Amino acid sequence: MTGHTRRRILQGAALAAAGSVVGGFGPGHGAPAARAATRTAAGGKKSLPFLEGAFAPVTEELTAFDLKVTGRVPRDLDGRYLRTGPNALGLEDPRAHHWMLGDGMVHGVRLRGGRAEWYRNRWVRSAQVAKKLGETYPGQAPPDDFACNTHVIPYKGRILALQESGPLPYELDGELRTVRPYDFRSSLEGAFTAHTKYDAAADELHAVAYYPTWDHVRHIMIDGTGRVARSTRIPVADAPMMHDFALTRKYVVIMDVPVTFDAAAAERGAMVPYAWNDRHPMRVGLMPRAGGAVRWFEIDPVFFSHTLNAYDQGDKVVVEYSSMPAPLYVAGRGNGGPSATGTPTLDRWTIDLRSGRVRSTRIDDLPQEFPRVNESFVSRRHRYAYTTSAAEMWRAYQTVDGVPPDENFTNCLVKHDMSRDSKQVVRFPKGAAASEPVFVPRRGARDEDDGYVLSYVHDPDRGATDLVILAAQDFTGHPLARIHLPGRVPLGFHGSWVADA
Repeated sequence: MTGHTRRRILQGAALAAAGSVVGGFGPGHGAPAARAATRTAAGGKKSLPFLEGAFAPVTEELTAFDLKVTGRVPRDLDGRYLRTGPNALGLEDPRAHHWMLGDGMVHGVRLRGGRAEWYRNRWVRSAQVAKKLGETYPGQAPPDDFACNTHVIPYKGRILALQESGPLPYELDGELRTVRPYDFRSSLEGAFTAHTKYDAAADELHAVAYYPTWDHVRHIMIDGTGRVARSTRIPVADAPMMHDFALTRKYVVIMDVPVTFDAAAAERGAMVPYAWNDRHPMRVGLMPRAGGAVRWFEIDPVFFSHTLNAYDQGDKVVVEYSSMPAPLYVAGRGNGGPSATGTPTLDRWTIDLRSGRVRSTRIDDLPQEFPRVNESFVSRRHRYAYTTSAAEMWRAYQTVDGVPPDENFTNCLVKHDMSRDSKQVVRFPKGAAASEPVFVPRRGARDEDDGYVLSYVHDPDRGATDLVILAAQDFTGHPLARIHLPGRVPLGFHGSWVADA
């Protein structure tokens, strides 16, 4: 394998998980990509829905102060609401583009004292993005450099934009300017993840990282000093993609999904270096948090998309998550995004350590994604969960797969009560796509759901986006506030509340 080809493969693999809602993809800039992208979608219409409508990239970085608000912003919301996603910059050939390859852009709203002080959106300045913008990149670009587009989190006074399978996180400042690549005080070697788990009680940040040339994945634990304290190699076959994992107080939960790296296909110039692999068994593994042997449990194949939460329950481990039915087509069907054979649902695994069996349960079959909990409950039992459903997203996936869209799909935010096996739904009009909901505890809160749920929701009448603030304990009541942004926030990936110290 030539050095040039190896670099292409590694770049494609690093990008393959760029914020995967449902999977991975490759570089997407060669002739095979362009040919694939021009295939005819369902109904005979050639379309690129992941570059249109709610997905369309914005073309400008905006700054606006003293935002107009309908309702009242709670005065104890003191911080920044941030969400990132792919936002392609300077596409030469839209037909050869994959949605998740877009350069990362972070959208943020600063709240303080009952006011919405500002809105900003900024591209993450990787070396390539800096070049496209005519700016000078400070210093030497790190290996596998990419404008991280999958998640943005607070960590010990820093704001980190995250990617997986290669690229280092990028640190941002409080006004969303890119500061530098961040390697946890020179302690991180190799790849990182887009989906970390922070255990507040232990003051530990956990990650499970993969890379296409590894014969293993790595569990990484960053301790209270902000340095990598332990990196454990877990042998796996076929270089699988591990977009997310789970954490309990006792275990790291590893998801070995049948989406694996195909070096031969990459060598041939295929657009996507990851593909569904029927020969790769679907497994879930439990590894003690302190390290040690992984106990594996084989299960029926699904695409494990995102973790809601996990916890220990006696001799059982419970994992709640969003999933897509198997198989998952990571390359999509040529219109610029991934595809699946159905919409995502909210599910549960109960892993019985005594019997060695895993019981699968459907929590809710409403199409929904981006599950979140009160972050202080990560790794311990929770009662409440929050998800979103965006009609344009499900229609785009189903159209890619050739299945006619269901016009009954809706836009909504959902609050689940796991104790009562019930849910509350806040519905939005047609065209009002809702992004991932993030729970923010009220100052002095004692109850798990005593706080606020924040989400970017498109306003089709304005052609722009609102930041909607709901009272979590009055979820279906009138929104506490709608903060009117000056522009549109495209459908994207994940975000966080970054509280002021």
